[in-house]
Amino acid sequence: MVSVADLAKFQTRLGLKFRDPALLRLALTHPSVAHELGTAVLHNQRLEFLGDAVLQLILTLELYAKFPGFGEGPLTKARAQLVNRRTLADQARNIQLGDYLILSRGEEMSGGRERQSALADAFEAVIGAIYLDGGLDVATQFILRVFTEVFGELKVIPNLDNPKGELQEMLQSESPEPPQYALETVSGPDHDRIFECSVRYQGRELGRGRGKSKKEAESQAAVDALSRIAKPSA
Repeated sequence: MVSVADLAKFQTRLGLKFRDPALLRLALTHPSVAHELGTAVLHNQRLEFLGDAVLQLILTLELYAKFPGFGEGPLTKARAQLVNRRTLADQARNIQLGDYLILSRGEEMSGGRERQSALADAFEAVIGAIYLDGGLDVATQFILRVFTEVFGELKVIPNLDNPKGELQEMLQSESPEPPQYALETVSGPDHDRIFECSVRYQGRELGRGRGKSKKEAESQAAVDALSRIAKPSA
């Protein structure tokens, strides 16, 4: 069972002090506790539901503000990358959340403290508890702080699946002319070639990229172009 001292220690890890520590305890209570006891023990699923909505809202606002050049498609993909279960579980591990989970004996014995689903759900529940305890501003500060540590300043939209396709889609909203890729240089020995490619549009170079193949270099050139286009003008 998580003690008062444990809750205080975990709050220090979060960089927060709860006005109502019972909310944090609830966020850490896995549903297996209620199932094992067979009683109406409160657990973290409702807070998980709330925390998911808060997390989606805050990250959506951040992506919307930081990448004015991107449309709904790439922004949706970027948000999905930020909130997938593996990423959320990794965030939970970063704050050692598993050490503080309140689990049934069976869940504990079966490795529940390291289970991806349990960690991701509890991380969202903790966000829900932070929101209820401190409000949207406090939840926003916490979320942006922990995500900044993983994704940097979000200066480049994360992990686009198809940067060349995204770039073409963005440019063709202005003109049907496609971007043009060109191989600029090839360097290095035969067994370790480095390719550098540029991408141009309407005669203007938009970006450059390097890679172990021409395809990779073109993809990196598209990423470079997307990051430049997405930056708001000074």
